[in-house]
Amino acid sequence: MSKFEFKLPDIGEGVTEGEIVNWLVAVGDGVKEDQDLVEVMTDKATVTIGAPKAGKISELKGEVGDVIPVGQVLVVLDLGANGEAAPQPAAPAPAAAPAPAAKQASAPTPARPEQKAPEKAAAKGKDESSPVFQLEDDLPGVVAPGGGNGASGGYFNDKPLAAPATRKLARELDVDLRRVTPTGPNQRVTKEDVEAHARRGGAPAAASAPAAAASPAPAPAPRISEGRGDQRMPIRGLRKRVFENMARSKRTAAHFTYWEEAEVSPLMELRHRLKSYADEEGVKLNFLPLIVKAVVSALRKNPTLNAVVDDEKGELVLKGSYDLGIAVSTDNGLVVPVLRGADQLGILDIAREIERLSKEAREGKVRREDLGGSSFTITSLGKLGGSFATPVINYPEVGILYVPQIKQKPVVKDGQIVVGNTMNLGVSFDHRVIDGHAGASFVLHVVELLQDPDRLMLSLR
Repeated sequence: MSKFEFKLPDIGEGVTEGEIVNWLVAVGDGVKEDQDLVEVMTDKATVTIGAPKAGKISELKGEVGDVIPVGQVLVVLDLGANGEAAPQPAAPAPAAAPAPAAKQASAPTPARPEQKAPEKAAAKGKDESSPVFQLEDDLPGVVAPGGGNGASGGYFNDKPLAAPATRKLARELDVDLRRVTPTGPNQRVTKEDVEAHARRGGAPAAASAPAAAASPAPAPAPRISEGRGDQRMPIRGLRKRVFENMARSKRTAAHFTYWEEAEVSPLMELRHRLKSYADEEGVKLNFLPLIVKAVVSALRKNPTLNAVVDDEKGELVLKGSYDLGIAVSTDNGLVVPVLRGADQLGILDIAREIERLSKEAREGKVRREDLGGSSFTITSLGKLGGSFATPVINYPEVGILYVPQIKQKPVVKDGQIVVGNTMNLGVSFDHRVIDGHAGASFVLHVVELLQDPDRLMLSLR
């Protein structure tokens, strides 16, 4: 009988890790090829990963809530002589892996990889109790000789252990990870450690001293008072990714928002005329495909907005394609699938694609190829859109359009007060690379096309 170690595959552009949301199998289960094994949450969406081969589950290398880097072993399968599932034993063998998902989900603090049996680590010739994110070598972090403030230049670890996101934050805040006091498992440096170090002005805190003795001490988090009926909900999964991404965007991009009112009665009339033709094609036509076409036209006129920022290299990357993120609200959080090649699609094709992407996002079944790599994002709350909003940029993009609800209000036309159908488009830009004039030019072009959709039809190609 042979064993097969299935490693977490690359599950999307730029994704380096995933959080285990739900195990769909347990140790001892026989599985078929492509059978669903586990639901994994990335910073893009939840994806279901299937079995690469038929076999029997020997080990599950993580619990619900664990963050696993791409390339780390996720599941160990026992394979039969012909790659088939090994025969089921009369009595189940003792579990050598984390408990099934049903029990894991209720655990308030997920177990970490260091809880794996030591004899298995020894059999492989190295310590598998080291942290999940281990980059330079296989040894757990050790405080440098002389202590955190000693003769080693204030280094806590010459080879600090940290997640990729933590390392990126350290670069953004100009923090030397070697000087940061680690508080994570096995002396792993966390994002909170980096932020606390930055607040102290880069001065290392003594590893052995109480937190109160650190000079100067970081501002303590406010104490949360609790009362009758309060409930605590862990921030995890997609909500945790939204939690982190929104904060990163606000911390990195210099947001400024420009609003402009559009009187869209002509657009409503156009959509009414086209709707019957769309119905014949089995397509539900709303305003969003028309708005997508107006955005593409405005991006062509203002190409610096169809771009992303590479902060590591200090470069603005002007995108050659028009791949628009379409923000979708789901029960688990905000997902941004990507409408690829929006400039090459007709209005009905755009409507079909948006409907498919939205449906799959809400069902948690977004495909890998539909995530990541967008160049500009459109977000809307539909009927809940309100009158104004300040959207947060989908970093590393440099712009995002908020589409509000259409409302009736008095407007002036040809010197007369009439009832108009208006919406206040809000667009946020990264002011580091987009000047106010360029941002305003983009918004006004979109407004002009929505107010005069005959011009929008002429701009289609």
